[in-house]
Parts: sequence; C-alpha cells; structure tokens
Amino acid sequence: MTTGVRRRMGVEERRQQLIGVALELFSRRSPDEVSIDEIASAAGISRPLVYHYFPGKLSLYEAALKRASDDLAARFVEPKEGPLGLRLLRVMRRFFDFVEEHGPGFSALMRGGPAVGSSTTNALIDAVRQAAYDQILSHLRVDEPPARLELVIRSWISLVESTALIWLDGRRIPRAELETQLVHDFAALAAVSAAYDDELNALLRRVLKDEPVDGPFNDLASRLIALAS
Repeated sequence: MTTGVRRRMGVEERRQQLIGVALELFSRRSPDEVSIDEIASAAGISRPLVYHYFPGKLSLYEAALKRASDDLAARFVEPKEGPLGLRLLRVMRRFFDFVEEHGPGFSALMRGGPAVGSSTTNALIDAVRQAAYDQILSHLRVDEPPARLELVIRSWISLVESTALIWLDGRRIPRAELETQLVHDFAALAAVSAAYDDELNALLRRVLKDEPVDGPFNDLASRLIALAS
C-alpha cells in the first residue's frame, strides 16, 4: 500500500488556489462571515501559511473580487451580430448565471460592508460597471453618446444590479421572466428618452428596424399595445 504525497505548490499556484477556495466559500456565505481559518482548512494548509501569501483577509478578498469582477465583466461581452434585443437577453442570462453562482458574495459586494469598503474594491465594482457601459455603447455602434443615451445606459446598469439583489432575497419571480423584463426595461428607458432627443430617436429607430417580430423588443411593444387597448 502506498500513501499519497501532497504536491508542493509554487507561490503563484498557491495564491490562485487560495483565491479559488475563497471564492467558493464566498459563494455560499457573505465574505464577512468567512474566517481565515475556514479558508485555510478548505485549502488544506495552516492559517499562518495563508498570511504568508496574503497579508490579511481583506487582501485575499480583494484578489478574489478581482477574479470575480473580471469574470462578471466578461459576461457582458457578446458578438455584435444579430438583433440587439436577443444580444441583451443572452447577456442577462450570463449575468444571472453569475448572480446565482456567487449569490452571498455578490450581495455583500453590492450592498457594501466592512470587507468591501476599500478603495480597491470600489474601483473594481466601478470597472465592471464601466465595462458593461462600454459594451452596450459598442453594440449600439456609438462612440460619443448624447447625454440622454448615457443616462439610459447607466440607469439600466444600476437597475440590473438592484433587480438582481432584490431577486436574490427570496427569488419570487422566475429568473427567465426577470431576464426578459430587464431587456424590456432597456427598451422602455430608451423609448422614453427618445421622445425628448432627436438623435436618440434616430438611433432607436435604426435598432428597432433590425428586430425580429418574435424578439424581446417587439414582444414589449405588443404587451404595451394590449395594455393600452
């Protein structure tokens, strides 16, 4: 009978392992509730060794958040092909995949708290929001957005965040319905602003021209017409 020998990890490999372990624990409980002892135990190393790679829990949390924020930002990347409504719907599905995978950590991050109050974590959150904003602009093929379009996109990103937080607290609305509703919300916000802005009006008309009859934007129009009648 032979006994297994634990493989010695290099510095960067061990750091990446600890980040992965921390993310896994943060996906089940708020980072404030997870101790260094738990992270060490899950990684199969001693508490002092964790501090050898990270000076404290906050630095480990920030490293885990950086990986998670890169993952979240990447979920807004979508091939610029096909109708915008369907592209946004695929983005929302990937976004809510992330929300489900990292529920407590996502909630703690967006709501704030002792572990997420550093300038580093705030900068990472802002970077994700900016990445989402830039992606939407690129899908609209706009380089210099008019003021109302910027307001629409940034307001919608905030709405997506707050909707996800509320949904996590009970999940009382079917996720698929909520994803579609958020795409509808984008179209509705854009339509209201287009009523006040000729440039945005022309942009929205161009977008809607390419939307299929059975797409989410035309689905919203049908629902509004039915509501009005």
